[in-house]
Parts: sequence; C-alpha cells; structure tokens
Amino acid sequence: MAKVFDMPLLAVTVVGHDRPGIVAEVTAAVSDLGGNLEDSSMSLLRGHFAMTLIANVPVGAEPLRVRLVDLAREELSVSILALPEEPAADSGLVARLTVHGADRPGIVSAATAAVARHGGNITDLSTRLGSKMYVLIAEVVFPSETDLSRVSEELDVAMRPLGVQASLQPDDEELF
Repeated sequence: MAKVFDMPLLAVTVVGHDRPGIVAEVTAAVSDLGGNLEDSSMSLLRGHFAMTLIANVPVGAEPLRVRLVDLAREELSVSILALPEEPAADSGLVARLTVHGADRPGIVSAATAAVARHGGNITDLSTRLGSKMYVLIAEVVFPSETDLSRVSEELDVAMRPLGVQASLQPDDEELF
C-alpha cells in the first residue's frame, strides 16, 4: 500500500493480557497525533492480546511512545519502530495454504520450509489449536512462474510423516 501522506512510517506492536479498549486507545493515539493507519492485524492468542499496525505519524515515534506509556504501565508490551520506505512489491501468484490434522511439533516449520523452497513469501498466517484439530491457514505469494502442483506435491511429502493434510489453492481474488 502506498503512503497516503508524507509522514514517518511506524510499526507499532502491543502484546499482553487482553481487556476491552486496547485497540481504541492505540488507534486514538495515532489519530490524535495526526497519523494515518495503513495496515493492522489484531488477534487473541490463548487469551493474550496481540496487535501489529503500520501507521504514518507526522510527529514521529517519540510522541506516540509518550501517548502509549499508560499501556506499558499495564504490563502490555508496546514497541514502536521506524520503518524505511519500501519499494512496491512485485505481484506474483497468490495462493491459499491450509494444513489440518492432529497437533504435533514441526507442522508450521515443515509447511513454511516447503513454501520457502519455492520462493513463496507468506503474507498472512494464522494457526489455531482446537480440541481435536490443529489448523494452519496462510496466504502465500509465489513467483509468477511457480508450478503450484509441484509445491503441492512437496507439501504432501513434507506433511505425511506429521500425519496432517495440506492443500494449496490459487487465490483468484484478493480480499483487499
């Protein structure tokens, strides 16, 4: 996504015990400082709040850090990092990877290693451990010339010893 305004680009992460209002406080701080929220992701991970966002903030990192100091006092970990301007990413072949089966160590490592061997860049990944099944869902961008059937075959081979199933499908439409 291109910058909307000519402002410093900041990555903000907030992690810790969940409670209502954290998202509202963080985004209000960005907005009150004249910032523009570009990308964000928030999730609860085993009852713990985890949020990452990218924002353009004209006054830079330090005023935002001061605005968020109360969250840090609540034992929430707050990190603010200035980011360099990145060139626009080349488009490629977007695919959706799903893996599911009984939980055991090494599932994410094996699946992501197979993707990486084919030049796949994971742009979104989530995992969940339910009462009976482990599920991984990822959006992956491969180089345009990638043969997804070869990647699928390699994923099947990598997942078989772990007792889980993998599926890799082209994603015809992006959500955003």
